[in-house]
Amino acid sequence: MTDATSEPGSGASDDATAVADAITEPAPAESAAPEPEPSGPSPLGDVAAELFARLEEELGDAILARAENHGTLIVRVRPDVWSDVARVSRTRLECDYLSFVSGIDWLPAPKEGGDDDGDTSSPAQPSEQTVGVTGGETRFQVFAHVQSTRRHWGVTFKADVSDAAPEVGSWTSVYPGADWHERECWEMYGINFDGHPAMRKLYLPHEFEGNPLRKDFPLLARVLKPWPGLVDVEPMPGEGDDEAAPTPDGGDS
Repeated sequence: MTDATSEPGSGASDDATAVADAITEPAPAESAAPEPEPSGPSPLGDVAAELFARLEEELGDAILARAENHGTLIVRVRPDVWSDVARVSRTRLECDYLSFVSGIDWLPAPKEGGDDDGDTSSPAQPSEQTVGVTGGETRFQVFAHVQSTRRHWGVTFKADVSDAAPEVGSWTSVYPGADWHERECWEMYGINFDGHPAMRKLYLPHEFEGNPLRKDFPLLARVLKPWPGLVDVEPMPGEGDDEAAPTPDGGDS
């Protein structure tokens, strides 16, 4: 005859074991679905949003891209409305101060002596063409930044220009201070400003050929010693002499 009576305490032990298993081996939770990545440009701050709304009313689909970077609104426009941008900035945006007009060459800097020689920068310079905030489709771009001394706000504008014949309209009729900025940009990058009253060189001789800030402009320093090193030069007279100079009577000094 089999004894059906359980040993003392065996039921409590089984219950404790079941509870422990439930705690140490939880049922796998369903993984949460990943949140969808936001599409389109990031939202603008209040000031940038107001500026962009005014620009959009005036320029419409001539605006190609916009972004806010370090608190400044950056807007890329079609090159054919570059002159209109100056007018809109002065009137609708109330920007009475022109900070600068300049250009940029996004072509990677050439590497002399092999792909790995000479680049001591950190991070390393890109090996393929890149573009900055709001993008771009060409090698050259022109930039301008305007400020309002009353509103205390500002906007940076940029436009793509043709690689073969880079040109946009001049801002000198709206911002007279653009005169020297545009001359410098033309001289250094070869970007022409249609309507400029007196386009001529600022820094270089009249007969100088080429545009020194273009990435493909040949620099002697890059050939003789990799950038950013200095060009090797001959020692000055009296430096590095291994032998003492003879005295006038032929003896040693």
